Amino acid sequence: MTTAYPSLETYPGNDPNCPALWDALREVTDPEIPISVVDMGLIVALSEHDGIVDLKLTFTAMGCPAMDFIMDDIRARLLQEPGVREVHIEIVWDPVWTKARLTEEGIEIMRTWGVSS
Repeated sequence: MTTAYPSLETYPGNDPNCPALWDALREVTDPEIPISVVDMGLIVALSEHDGIVDLKLTFTAMGCPAMDFIMDDIRARLLQEPGVREVHIEIVWDPVWTKARLTEEGIEIMRTWGVSS
């Protein structure tokens, strides 16, 4: 089982699921494997109201050395989107990250890199 996320390919731009923001986050990649934070399943929740984005983020491990780097990249990318003026990121550990959070594209990238999924 894989996860799917909102995209402008499948949702209208004004949809409350924020497909444009999800698409923007597909440009933010993990520093170790070139897979987006979306396809990796690290984004748990995303919402926007009056230019303020609230994002819940998880990691594959509590000791991930790239946590700050990834959060900085997420914040920088979202602030490039029209109307976004603030980004609040909350790290959450529930739900726990599992391979089931990967998208189909994420699974393919992991296979290409020799990481079993």
